[in-house]
Amino acid sequence: MTEILKQLRPQDLFDVLIVSVVVYRLLLIIKGTRALQMLIGLGVLLIASIISRFAGLYTLDWLLQSFWTYIVIALIILFSPEIRKALAKMGEASFLPAFARAEELKSHEEIVRAAVSLSSRKIGGLIVIERDTSLQDFIEIGVPLEARVSRELLLSIFHPTSPIHDGAVIISGNRILAAGCFLPITLNPSLEKGFGTRHRAAIGITEESDAVAVIVSEETGKISLVMTDSVEGPLDMGTLRERLVEIFAEKKRAKE
Repeated sequence: MTEILKQLRPQDLFDVLIVSVVVYRLLLIIKGTRALQMLIGLGVLLIASIISRFAGLYTLDWLLQSFWTYIVIALIILFSPEIRKALAKMGEASFLPAFARAEELKSHEEIVRAAVSLSSRKIGGLIVIERDTSLQDFIEIGVPLEARVSRELLLSIFHPTSPIHDGAVIISGNRILAAGCFLPITLNPSLEKGFGTRHRAAIGITEESDAVAVIVSEETGKISLVMTDSVEGPLDMGTLRERLVEIFAEKKRAKE
């Protein structure tokens, strides 16, 4: 043990630290996604491979070894959404925190402006902002956009003539990930009878995740905000802006 410690270099400790941080960040990214289930599946295959080798199950061992030959390609195919997300995360707060925060604030301002414009025209809308819990399952059944958040784009999505105006828009950071997304409807029997499909969908997604939803009622034009299955509203432009700043400032402090 003493000999090992003598041979240990400062670079080795730094190397282990970097690998630990990378693995930890990857686990945070795939937490709550289907990627975690696939990773568990790969772990089961690894255990089966080890058992087949020691048990002398030559045919099974040959099949599994053939699979591991193409494991790099398989991982790229299986985890392509998570790889893209990880690369995007690397370009965000880790290296340019001030820039990322400014982009997030700009995104929230565009959401507020869009909500007010929809409200004045009595056009319904449902905007879901992703936080720590991944919404990938709901993004996949919508129309992928990967576009910068803007008032104009949100207005065009929710315009009554748009084929995807009835679905939800899902936003992460300063990007619109998908539109026309169908969300789970809450089955809570104690909700107000006046809540329509959009409100029930907003409550449903916040029951299953830590997302924040902004709703514009088509009937009344009122703006509401839903978080942790509670509805706040009606909100004016200033109050909605303040609430978004508060919620995401709390999230930032919690991470620190």
